[in-house]
Amino acid sequence: MNWTLALPEIVLAISGLAILVFGVVQKKENPFFSCSMLAMAAFFVTGVLVLFTPDGVGYNRIFVNDDFARFMKILSLCGAFLATMMTVGYAREMEVAKFEFPVLILFSTLGTMMMASSGNLMTLFVGLELSSLAIYILCAFARDQVRAAEAGLKYFVLGSLASGLLLYGIALVYGFAGTLEYGGLQTAVAGTAALPTGLMIGIVFMLVGLSFKLSAVPFHMWTPDVYQGSPSSVTAYMAGAPKIAAFAVLLRVMIGPFGHMTDQWRLLIELVSIASMLFGSIAAIAQTDIKRLMAYSSIGHMGYAMMGMAAATPEGTRGTLIYLVTYLFMNVGAFAGIVAMRRKGFAMTRISDLAGLGKTAPGMAAAMAIFMFSMAGAPPLAGFFGKLMVFYAAINAHLYVLAAIGVLSSIIGAYYYVRIVKVMFFDTAEAAFDRPPVSLSFISVGMGLVTCLFVVAFGPVSTAAQAAAQALLR
Repeated sequence: MNWTLALPEIVLAISGLAILVFGVVQKKENPFFSCSMLAMAAFFVTGVLVLFTPDGVGYNRIFVNDDFARFMKILSLCGAFLATMMTVGYAREMEVAKFEFPVLILFSTLGTMMMASSGNLMTLFVGLELSSLAIYILCAFARDQVRAAEAGLKYFVLGSLASGLLLYGIALVYGFAGTLEYGGLQTAVAGTAALPTGLMIGIVFMLVGLSFKLSAVPFHMWTPDVYQGSPSSVTAYMAGAPKIAAFAVLLRVMIGPFGHMTDQWRLLIELVSIASMLFGSIAAIAQTDIKRLMAYSSIGHMGYAMMGMAAATPEGTRGTLIYLVTYLFMNVGAFAGIVAMRRKGFAMTRISDLAGLGKTAPGMAAAMAIFMFSMAGAPPLAGFFGKLMVFYAAINAHLYVLAAIGVLSSIIGAYYYVRIVKVMFFDTAEAAFDRPPVSLSFISVGMGLVTCLFVVAFGPVSTAAQAAAQALLR
């Protein structure tokens, strides 16, 4: 048992408990800011440890540490760090200025890291539930707001259903394969001439449960209401780290143990990808609330990312990983702008509230325009490279229909992204927004630079993604 493989998770868990105790013993003042700073420090230290932990399999083969796990953990930690920083400036206005808030983000991130390193289906489930339970509470954290309470309840009920379906699928897989370990599953499945029907049904149930976490069609029904009702910083976190972790599990399970069964599950992934891309693009057109628009946008982006998975090749896996990197940073940047949409302390979420932003706050308008064009896939921004890689992988795998529908949905989606830019720069100006705190400005500038200059980092990111993809095939 090589416990050093899980050193980052151990450090993060101990840090979470210590921050929780620190917050409890503070009596004179609200320790939210201090706890947030400590949580961000814990994310940073954990990220450094992730980079230096050795490869290997530990804890009786239930925990795996490799290039793929490191890649996904770093992305999850970045998403958590940025979401926590985003909260600091407007915590009181969003009614989340309590020390438990950053602790919940920390433990949710711990669950995503466990999912990325899972070597066993039960490790997968425990990590998923640890992450999900914290997010249920985060969604309803502003409990005095009716929409927040509704969002938390809807996500809890539907998330519990999805967890039940996933667990039922795991039970079926275990019943027919006789093991929960990924290596054992690969051996059991490879030695079977004809796959049992029950095993295939179990795999389908697992895909359904994980597709819910990705908000992929037709398991997306929770997304618009939860995105709109949750505090904006929670929505930014929920759209990043948990979805990255769900993709990590999907890739590790389907490319690993069930990798040689590609012909049996590829069509299902293609259908979900097509439905997500088209529905996300079309449904977003009629939205007037920018958070609901971002919800449908997220559904579409998950469809694009699944294109690489449908290819079921190293190039496809690399394309999906690069897409997740670009999606994380441009999504966080866009939500930083949404959090900053406040007048006299009140949140503004209508798209029409952005009217004339180019005149009243040209810096914020320019940053939002960069993120919108990037999400539309305009070159040479980050989103263009993400879509280029998954389209390239789909074409190389001869999935021409999937690639063509991806291009079509990108064209449709460009309409509502460009519409936001048009509202900001060409509509009659509304009253100016409140001056955003330094933390939000820092995130907007930083994510804007990453989005614009991604071409500079494309080589190193592609190399890291390639190493992560190869790790799944060992």
